[in-house]
Amino acid sequence: MATLWLLMALLLMSFALLAVMRRRRGLIERVPPGHPDAADPADYGFVRQEELDVRMPGSDQDLLDVLELVQRTQDYRAAAQLLAGTEAGGERRWQRVQAFAGAAALELRQRPGGVHETPGGQWLRVWRAEQPKDAGGAAVHAEFLVQQAWRTATPGTDDFRIIMEEARDACAQAALLAPGDPVPYIIELSIARGLAYSQAEFEQLWLKILDRAPHHMGAHLAALHYWCEKWHGSREQAYSFAEAAAARAPQGSLLAALPLFAVFEHLPEVNLVSGFYRSEVVTRAMHGALHAVHAARPDDPTLAHVRHLLIFFLVRAERWAEAMHQLIHVDGHVGALPWTLSADPAAEFAVYRALAVAGYEANGGNPASLPG
Repeated sequence: MATLWLLMALLLMSFALLAVMRRRRGLIERVPPGHPDAADPADYGFVRQEELDVRMPGSDQDLLDVLELVQRTQDYRAAAQLLAGTEAGGERRWQRVQAFAGAAALELRQRPGGVHETPGGQWLRVWRAEQPKDAGGAAVHAEFLVQQAWRTATPGTDDFRIIMEEARDACAQAALLAPGDPVPYIIELSIARGLAYSQAEFEQLWLKILDRAPHHMGAHLAALHYWCEKWHGSREQAYSFAEAAAARAPQGSLLAALPLFAVFEHLPEVNLVSGFYRSEVVTRAMHGALHAVHAARPDDPTLAHVRHLLIFFLVRAERWAEAMHQLIHVDGHVGALPWTLSADPAAEFAVYRALAVAGYEANGGNPASLPG
């Protein structure tokens, strides 16, 4: 009997490994909810795939309540009030600006408007018209334009440049309304990437952010994209930027996890061996991120971002129990890397969650032994 159980465990592990190996080729198959081969998330208290929230990486109930109210009533005032009461220079303000801008952009895409139809996101236009001196509304409008450029135009085209130039002007206006707020400059980091600022120009912009919020995780994540090989830097520059930020990170800062994001941005297109995810570079980056998560404040708004990326790497490294430990903290929300790179973030997340559960159970784990 013991031999039979061992064979069954090895078979289950082989299926999990095969799925992980196939993922980089884009060949992994989605297991639909209710399929007999799918692990039941309810056994672990996990949210079912069709109920996963793709809007944000973790819970922010105040934001969700305000978003629902604004979209239902098309009245911006609750959004303005929430941003006015959110700490300037903090991570949460940046995330809320992104969320409001993203909501307006999504509304516009769903309802572009016409002769007899008001376009979606009208509440943002009214906000800017009625409160032109409101710093929160100005920042949301600038971020909205940036998101519109990336979603509706192709980098390098005239249309893309026109929208990005308008966004840059909007950032300048937002910065004038709130001189100490780093958010307008963080928004401009994406513009710098899209408009191909020179490295000297980018450094000048980056210094403005460091003067206002030197340990801002969201700003560092945005800046990292610029330094990546696929944009305006190189693997070496991206790694150097991430490792320098991690080295100067204060105790409790999630900047210590930045090298893991640099590794993710430079993953090989095809990698079929799990040993890569156990290599020294990847392991060191994972350990830095795990240490950062352990030392961070439980209410740090960027904590969920790091946990989501850790799930990706821990599953690929077959560190099942550690992956499960991260899952129990973020399950229910999937609006973060790497899931948002997929056309169906909820399905992508569900695949990795199923692999984690399968590997965990194959090694003797069960819902009762799930780490807290």
